[in-house]
Amino acid sequence: MSTPTKTELRQEMRARLRQIPEAERAERSTHLRQRILALPHWRFSRTVLLFAPRMDEPDIWPLVRSALDEGKTVTLPSFDPVSGVYGARRVQDPASDLMSGRFGVREPGRSCSEVSLPVLDLVLVPGLAFTSEGGRLGRGGGFYDRLLAATGALRVGVGMDEQIVPWVPLEPHDLSLDYIMTPSATYPGPGRQA
Repeated sequence: MSTPTKTELRQEMRARLRQIPEAERAERSTHLRQRILALPHWRFSRTVLLFAPRMDEPDIWPLVRSALDEGKTVTLPSFDPVSGVYGARRVQDPASDLMSGRFGVREPGRSCSEVSLPVLDLVLVPGLAFTSEGGRLGRGGGFYDRLLAATGALRVGVGMDEQIVPWVPLEPHDLSLDYIMTPSATYPGPGRQA
């Protein structure tokens, strides 16, 4: 049996995610958020980069409010049309700071201040597939890989249990994550401990 290409694996993962009923996704997202909040890395991080989830991703959005309530500096990815790359912008009021971004995903508006990527302490990273060793398959384009390469923050992939696969096709620019978290498990990446 041949190994799937990135395109084939992306199609398979999208199909898997569509099969999760909405109520079950919500319940599992709650478990995942609780696991993230219990991480020592979460407690000690001062500046975090979260993401606005798509419909097929775990709903981590309530973590924005949790982080703000804890006094953290909360940032979200923000696309720069001039450079063609993502940076981080600070969100202080999720109700008024967000707009629809390049891919239809909520992101901070231009009125939100930019935050230098090297000051980030923790980055929660979405993906379509992950390996238990920290490999990640994104949606294509390498946007997150370029963002992650610019920060020394702890990189935590978040997904559903169905998204853990034995192998993902990796290229030299693909970065390993420090941890992968699902509603039921935490997988340490290279050189990390559970």
